[in-house]
Amino acid sequence: MSTTMRDVARAAGVSVATVSHVVNDKPGARIGDDARRRVHQAIEDLGYRPNALAKTLSQGNSRFIGLVADAIATTPFAGQIIHGAQDEAWRLGYVLLVANTEGNPAVENDAIAMMLEHQVQGILYSTWYHREIEVPHMLQNTATVLVNCFAADDAFPAIVPDEEQGGRTATEELLAAGHRRIAFVNTTSPSPAQSGRLAGYRRALEDAGIGYDDALVFSAEPAQEGGYASTGPVVDSGATGVFCHNDRVAMGLYDGLRERGLRIPDDIAVMGFDNQDVIAAHLRPPLSTVALPHYELGAAGVRTLLGIEPTPVDRLLIACPSVSRKSL
Repeated sequence: MSTTMRDVARAAGVSVATVSHVVNDKPGARIGDDARRRVHQAIEDLGYRPNALAKTLSQGNSRFIGLVADAIATTPFAGQIIHGAQDEAWRLGYVLLVANTEGNPAVENDAIAMMLEHQVQGILYSTWYHREIEVPHMLQNTATVLVNCFAADDAFPAIVPDEEQGGRTATEELLAAGHRRIAFVNTTSPSPAQSGRLAGYRRALEDAGIGYDDALVFSAEPAQEGGYASTGPVVDSGATGVFCHNDRVAMGLYDGLRERGLRIPDDIAVMGFDNQDVIAAHLRPPLSTVALPHYELGAAGVRTLLGIEPTPVDRLLIACPSVSRKSL
């Protein structure tokens, strides 16, 4: 059986109230040095550990932060959101409570209720891909920061990747490698990534004095099959470099180019997006790409929730860095 405060009091020869005052370091408690020493000695001898949850509930605060996610715990590259939030919370003296709901509203409500019962400092609400969401009603009156998602009315602070900057950086990498005729294989799915990366592509071309050519922009399913299917149009366009909406599209394009006897990057350079390490680092040649900053999204979410990071007026944009490999 675990050691109780009563056991400590008995061993130290003091009252339970005295032990409680020592354990909680209660301000103004009149406890003699000898009694305080005996309590600490009894705690050490008996291996007593205070009930942190009971202390939290009695004091009305906690060192807990909640994180409610739809599926990031089961998505390898997006799982870095949890990693970043957990590391930052621990560094600042907090513990992260994580609930992965798989998008089930009932599970989500139960998870939020549990976290509120534990009197968390606040809740991070995250999705595995960047999108607009409807914020759960239970979070309306709770300190909440959205991570990798945002509310339509921007009523909640949100930490999201800078999609436009990422698209611009990807295109600039191809420009820096000497390419001037650059294709872009975009997704067919409407999203901040679809519009933002296209805007960044156009901005990079404009800054380089290259006119935008709609004939060099293609739409494809954001998966390996989509990249493979786009190979013919990309090759026929005469592009010497291609920016793919994500690494899975690039993987499909690799297959299509190889079937046509084309070499990467000698015949055509390829740039991805996302930095899904299980894909990008293991293609041949390894894929140059732009990383989604999942780790920093989680860390910045914790800092914003605790008031360390200035609260954004609407959304805090986190830069997407380039990852150079061998495909340019």
